[in-house]
Amino acid sequence: MEQPKTVLIVEDEKNIVDILRFNLQREGYQTAEAYDGEEGLEKARTADPDLILLDVMLPKMNGFDVCRQLREAGSSVPVIILTAREEEADKVFGLEIGADDYITKPFSMRELLARVSANIRRTAMAAAAAAAASSSAMPVAGDLSINTDSHQVFRAGQAIDLTQREYELLTFLASHPNKVYSRVDLMEQVWNYGYVGDDVRTVDVTVRRLREKIEVDPANPVFILTRRGAGYYFAV
Repeated sequence: MEQPKTVLIVEDEKNIVDILRFNLQREGYQTAEAYDGEEGLEKARTADPDLILLDVMLPKMNGFDVCRQLREAGSSVPVIILTAREEEADKVFGLEIGADDYITKPFSMRELLARVSANIRRTAMAAAAAAAASSSAMPVAGDLSINTDSHQVFRAGQAIDLTQREYELLTFLASHPNKVYSRVDLMEQVWNYGYVGDDVRTVDVTVRRLREKIEVDPANPVFILTRRGAGYYFAV
């Protein structure tokens, strides 16, 4: 029997923690809880969760700093940022420091559970794909190559530091060269979301961040191109 997945809830409002714990456990997840940023960072390191629900406004250390420190330490655990603020800048900032997703309070429990499931499933799929992949670096275009075993990307022999989501977006597009995918297509294929609403903005942010890392001139990309009105594609 498969071991239950563990979700770490880092949230200082006890009533929200109680609601999340109840609903997650009802769905078959194990939970761990932390009520401030420092405790959350410590439990993220010691409890080995499969996913973290991370509030932004926390005592002692805010959620952005928790996420940044986790990523700097090499952790790739999926992180969903919980924020009560609607500002676009907050969402973009969370993605740029390595969060996998965000959800704005007040949220529907059905949507939150769907996102938890999608992010955990995506991570499991990526691990399975890596285990089955060749260990050699595969040239994909120009001087860009991907080692699907170590999940590393190289340009002119130099390793590029990508987030897990950036890596998955790149490998998906590169494995379907010259095929155009809309933002909704990419949310479904890479993010595993069936309904995405306004969150297609996440795709644009991730593409922009990816271009900044793999392109010599991000303003004039040669790898990931835009087909106006249609979507993105990997050019070969």
